[in-house]
Amino acid sequence: MAHHGGGGRPEHLVASIPARLRAPRPSISFEFFPPTDDAAEAQLWGAIRRLERVRPAFVSVTYGAGGTTQDRTVRVTGRIGDETSLTPLAHLTCVGASVRQLRGVVGQYAASGVRNILALRGDPPGDVRGRWTPHPDGLDHADQLVSLVRGLGDFTVGVAAFPDVHPDSPDLDHDVEVLVRKADAGAEFAITQMVFDADTYLRLRDRVAARRDLPITPGLMPVTSVRQITRMSELMGTPLPPGMVARLEAVKDDPDAVRAVGVQVATELGRRMLDEGAPGIHFITMNRSTATLEVYEGLGL
Repeated sequence: MAHHGGGGRPEHLVASIPARLRAPRPSISFEFFPPTDDAAEAQLWGAIRRLERVRPAFVSVTYGAGGTTQDRTVRVTGRIGDETSLTPLAHLTCVGASVRQLRGVVGQYAASGVRNILALRGDPPGDVRGRWTPHPDGLDHADQLVSLVRGLGDFTVGVAAFPDVHPDSPDLDHDVEVLVRKADAGAEFAITQMVFDADTYLRLRDRVAARRDLPITPGLMPVTSVRQITRMSELMGTPLPPGMVARLEAVKDDPDAVRAVGVQVATELGRRMLDEGAPGIHFITMNRSTATLEVYEGLGL
């Protein structure tokens, strides 16, 4: 267990994510997903231990599709806070939950000492491209969830951003408005969906920056298989940049070459966004450490 000094919570649990995103050095963070069984949990902890060495600003644990892994998410997030030096960012979605249930989950996070929450509407359960319908006693939008969490105690709240336009959104203007609304509700930082095109990230960031001081960190995932990138594109409803697809397709019959190109593409993307002033990089790890560490090292951070 982490040493809980003084009478307060250990420093890594109360560390301010917004302050780290405004620091001169780029903030590196990692995203994991909750394991489905004990073997997957062992793999997750192996990855966490290897990635802990590069001292990320924070790490997050996602909800499974439709909130299915909520209990494991809460448990793993709490365990990260207790057993590592890492600052955990807890995910919370509106999917399939009443306001009373949402308050209960926030209470569980608070009881584990977790004080940073990423407030998301979440995807429709079963079919991420399906029609969104809120829980009858729940919330309809992420800005409502931000307000709820902020009203429940001393939490720092982050939100999601969609550089390639949210699947339910008519256009970029609407996405900018939504982010501004989330900031008005009390969000202090945003993390984007996976970025495959630096220009879309920079456009969204600049449009929001003209109106609000909201650090927006791009999400980055080194692609290690052609099938994976196709699936990600479908899930996000986002077309992939043709140049990137061509580079991966050119080596698709050689898994090692695909992986090498995926790491190279992610490194180039990350470098460009950092050079253009991104506050950091949020690595979507898929619970593995090697490709992520290669990109991290390639960025020379």
